[in-house]
Amino acid sequence: MSRIKEFNLPDLGEGLTEGEILAWLVKVGDVIELNQPIVEVETAKAAVEIPAKWAGQVQAIFHPEGTTVEVGTPIIAIDTDPGAGPIEEPASLPTPSAASLAAVEVAPEEGMVEPGLIGGPAPGGRTAVLVGYGPRTTAAKRRPRKGDAPAQAKATPATPVQAAPVQAAPTPVAPVAPAPAVNGTGRSGGLVLAKPPVRKLAKDLGVDLTALTGSGPLGSITREDVQRAASAPAGTEPLTVAAPTTTAASFGADREQRIPVKGVRKLTAENMSRSAFTAPHVTEFLTVDVTRAMKALDRLRERREWRDVRVSPLLLVAKAVLLAVKRHPMVNSTWAGDEIVVKEYVNLGIAAATERGLIVPNIKDAGRLSLRELADAMTELVQTAKAGKTSPADMSGGTLTITNVGVFGVDTGTPILPPGESAILAFGAVRELPWVHKGKVKPRLVTTLGLSFDHRIIDGELGSKFLRDIGDFLADPEAALLAWT
Repeated sequence: MSRIKEFNLPDLGEGLTEGEILAWLVKVGDVIELNQPIVEVETAKAAVEIPAKWAGQVQAIFHPEGTTVEVGTPIIAIDTDPGAGPIEEPASLPTPSAASLAAVEVAPEEGMVEPGLIGGPAPGGRTAVLVGYGPRTTAAKRRPRKGDAPAQAKATPATPVQAAPVQAAPTPVAPVAPAPAVNGTGRSGGLVLAKPPVRKLAKDLGVDLTALTGSGPLGSITREDVQRAASAPAGTEPLTVAAPTTTAASFGADREQRIPVKGVRKLTAENMSRSAFTAPHVTEFLTVDVTRAMKALDRLRERREWRDVRVSPLLLVAKAVLLAVKRHPMVNSTWAGDEIVVKEYVNLGIAAATERGLIVPNIKDAGRLSLRELADAMTELVQTAKAGKTSPADMSGGTLTITNVGVFGVDTGTPILPPGESAILAFGAVRELPWVHKGKVKPRLVTTLGLSFDHRIIDGELGSKFLRDIGDFLADPEAALLAWT
């Protein structure tokens, strides 16, 4: 069995397909221990540290910081027995035979889905292939490299990024940071940095990738680079990315900012689009006098055991939602095609605005918590989110969500359901407004609630009763606690 083991980027959460390497915590030549954090990766949901699957010595790092890597792609090679002496190159890197080359896995036509991959049938399990493609048996071909003798060149399966071979005398692969710009004479023997679909497009259009200067992350070649080169007049030099010139035809082009859609923003866009066009949304609004609720919070803060606890109006809103769910359990459910799954637990999601974007971690089984336990859980949830340390597990499995738009001075909104949930409550700003109280117009503290729900599960009557109960609790929380619990 080979001492050199390649560690693939694992699936870090539900449905995640890629992650961006934020920072390498080790370098080539380092001796690492089992479960030692080796790399920090940002997924579409969180930034997490990945531990080593084996102890040993780092032999190669395949992707630099800032690279987005597909799940299942090798990211690091580890010598699991560094004390056993030098590694013989023939034993670890055998020359492929003609028969083995005939079965090399290469990328099929762009857009095809093969068995064994996410989104396709998987009889017998997942197939180890180039990430994003299924297997196809055909003869492997590669472009001759500069300096190679065609008659004596070794046949090697083409890969997007190739690490330096392990030598008898350990020769570390160049450390990851900082990575030089990658162009036609890029790293690892002239290989350019480009995704497989881009390589296929270049092949179809007859464009030589080694002659291009990439405009993508880390100098990678993009589809636009290939198409620009293909449309250039014959005999001209390949175009490189230059600062746009402001002309009458391109006015303002030099004052545009292009932001890659990835991470939290990418996942949010995908989830919201899927939810908006899958679940039929209905939104109802309710304006509530919360003067008594605010006074109850003031009395709570004065109690000795609550003086060090963060107490906010959102705490009472969360408690109101949890109690209303007990009275209307159908609200806490999921549409599953031919059945409705009513959940007896509430994983309460709290939308949190962070530097990485809006995320929705949830408090597991929040309905079982006391008011003090709920306050502590909410404080920890928000602090962890703002520190960028929320784990994918904390953002998975939510059943019901609250979004506090009031912290931005907004009265209310029409929130979109998180996928798999049937209701989401928007809590608006608490304002002092003229209000009819006991037959007289007085200044009172007022807020507006907005409840969006899945009309396949929750009809108008159920949604209205659920929202009304939340409003009744906030209008007089002490009376509601005595009556409902």
